[in-house]
Amino acid sequence: MHGRPAAGMKVTLQWVEAGGASTLRTVLLNADGRADGPLLEGPSMKAGRYRLVFDVAAYFRAQGVALPDPAFLDVVPLEFGVADADGRYHVPLLVSPWSYSTYRGS
Repeated sequence: MHGRPAAGMKVTLQWVEAGGASTLRTVLLNADGRADGPLLEGPSMKAGRYRLVFDVAAYFRAQGVALPDPAFLDVVPLEFGVADADGRYHVPLLVSPWSYSTYRGS
């Protein structure tokens, strides 16, 4: 929305299984809109389903953006699969209070 990184946005990483999801880690994005380091690496990185949950409404409210109650987008959950545990997975989110897009980055 503002054309800048989402510094301070809360992001939660979850492991997703048939019985539900479990939280692995929660971070606040840095000034570049990124986690300070990999959310998973080494033996903790395994093939399977993951979910990143971006706390979008709280971020925009903290930026002074007037949102309706309830916000159109509150949290944005992105589920993705990791087939290669040795691969690199960068999952950016481009977001406004009304829309978002994502892709597998490099």
